[in-house]
Amino acid sequence: MYRPQSLRARLILANLVVVGVALGTVLVAVSLVGPGYFSEAMGHGPNDPAGQQMDAATLAAFGVAVRTALLAALVAAVIASVVVALAISTRIAGPVTHLAAAARRVAAGHYAERVPAAGQGEVRDLADSFNSMAGSLEATERRRLRLVGDVAHELRTPLTTLDGYLEGLEDGVVAPDLKTWRLLRRETARLNRLVGDLQDLWRAEARELPLRLAPVDVASVAQDIVERARPAAAERHIEIDLESSETTALADRDRVAQILDNYLSNALRYAPDGSRVVVAASQRDGSVWLSVRDSGPGLTPEQRTQVFERFYRIDPSRSRALGGAGIGLSIVRALAEAMDGRAWAESDGPARGSTFFVSLPTS
Repeated sequence: MYRPQSLRARLILANLVVVGVALGTVLVAVSLVGPGYFSEAMGHGPNDPAGQQMDAATLAAFGVAVRTALLAALVAAVIASVVVALAISTRIAGPVTHLAAAARRVAAGHYAERVPAAGQGEVRDLADSFNSMAGSLEATERRRLRLVGDVAHELRTPLTTLDGYLEGLEDGVVAPDLKTWRLLRRETARLNRLVGDLQDLWRAEARELPLRLAPVDVASVAQDIVERARPAAAERHIEIDLESSETTALADRDRVAQILDNYLSNALRYAPDGSRVVVAASQRDGSVWLSVRDSGPGLTPEQRTQVFERFYRIDPSRSRALGGAGIGLSIVRALAEAMDGRAWAESDGPARGSTFFVSLPTS
């Protein structure tokens, strides 16, 4: 049995079936009750002798007239229903057809595809959902392409340095002294650090990073990180203050230390000499909050939303000169989310410092 494939054809067929059932019901009802009502209209009741003696030809003529009228009405109703069903099905199926075509183009890689939010109700909701999905895919593709380019750029710098020095060693231009070996070792360490950061980021975002969740004394972790960073801060006369209360989070201790170390390293990288950095641990709104506040260059509203993106740098030249690859905050966000937490930044604006937060569930 043939079954129409398109939504438009199925809608037309469904409308015609409904019209056919309705007309059939009317035809049967009129055929059954019509003669009785006709007799009553003629003034003859069911027990009226005159009604019983009504000429058969009159009843036959009535039947012919009724059938003719019903046939004409049936033809007119079918024509009208076809026209109306065609218009309605086109209006309903049109946006869905456009949506299907746009979905095929998105599947082919054209992520900039959008559909007009036409229609009402579920059709409009479907168009809005499709456009939101396409926008998300487009943003993901942009990030993927940018990630590939940024990784290639970050790898190229140490590889170029290594290749240049190795060529110099091979040609005898560069002396194989302790300074050269230290420089080569530093570049290979930079490569290892970049590859390790990328691996941590990928595993954390894919929720494949092994976590040992247990009650963690966050204040103790903060104390360890601060003590470890104080010698480097003292060289630039930066004071690190710790403000903490007794707080216990359900988290991975090593990952909490990694998050705080990233925040504090960034703060020391951007804080001016002789300034003050404050590390705080507290409990708010049923969560454990860790924060690092500095008096560095601050963030604009746009930068606050982008600073956790991969390879994003507020000052690209300065960050690269200081050894930052722009992955640390992305790892922080991925680690926080993997532990059912959240990471974000706040700032009063440029030149007014920044505060980086992470919230974790309480034990």
